[in-house]
Amino acid sequence: MAQPRTTFAKRQRERAKQEKKEEKARRRAERREARQDRVERDDDVDPDIADIVPGPQPPIEDL
Repeated sequence: MAQPRTTFAKRQRERAKQEKKEEKARRRAERREARQDRVERDDDVDPDIADIVPGPQPPIEDL
């Protein structure tokens, strides 16, 4: 009994699937590196209000 041959279209689909898998792995690695490179802040400081200075604010100059 002869083995059925893989069609060209199937080989193309399998190759595209493999390329997509490799691309996803590359993007995951980039995100992992970016996550490690981020500057870590103190956990007790809210980043939205970290640079706000309490007290009277300087007056807004008239334009």
